[in-house]
Amino acid sequence: MRITARFTAPATRLALLPVLLLGAAACSSGTDAPASGRTPDPKGSAAVRPSGAPGPAAAPAAPKAKDASLERAALVQGDVAGYQISAQGKNPNAPDGQPQADKKACQPLADVMGDKPDPAAHETVNRGIGSQKQMGLAVSASVSSYGEAEAKRVVARLREAVAACGTGFTATVEKQTGRYRDVKAVPYRTAGEETVSWTTTATAEGVSAPVHLVVVRQGDRVVRLMALNVAAADQKALVPQEIADKQLEKVRKAG
Repeated sequence: MRITARFTAPATRLALLPVLLLGAAACSSGTDAPASGRTPDPKGSAAVRPSGAPGPAAAPAAPKAKDASLERAALVQGDVAGYQISAQGKNPNAPDGQPQADKKACQPLADVMGDKPDPAAHETVNRGIGSQKQMGLAVSASVSSYGEAEAKRVVARLREAVAACGTGFTATVEKQTGRYRDVKAVPYRTAGEETVSWTTTATAEGVSAPVHLVVVRQGDRVVRLMALNVAAADQKALVPQEIADKQLEKVRKAG
């Protein structure tokens, strides 16, 4: 997986778009995508190595979840044709933690942009996904474990926040601030028990980009999917249906 220079600038400036999508951006592939069947570098590479040149040492694998079923539910390379999937779901240079919103009603929307969907999550596994079909499309996918009542509250709070925060909000994490405006609920089909989907336009350091988010509850598991185009920040991006379908399929099979 490689990220070219034209992807790097907007992805870096939009560090709150959300923070997890910086990892997915490293998987976004264009004309330099690796040949089909090759196992990608789990952390991506910004440089093209000359033919025959030794490569860098392999990046350490992402730590496995303590919950084995959660790990089984996470997407892996080869699960979805036409996409590269990295276990390093987050760029190590991205800020850590849960963003803080300037409006209390919008805090659930800020939370979902962070390392986990909200502070009640017991454990979360993240994946970064880059499209080989659409240049620059970056997707972040995560699966989190909850108590079932907690999982239901996550979805309920997100629905309320989407309805209350249409004019937008500001979120800050590690002294970095981003603005989210035009929050709009959008329909999205999934096989989960509950789904909430919305779009927003995020702005940081003078760069704006549309983001699509989908959160799905299946029992006591919460799936979070986020997409943006890091090659063309003005283009709308939608979470690919095949990614959502495969992710929910794996969650159901993992139990």
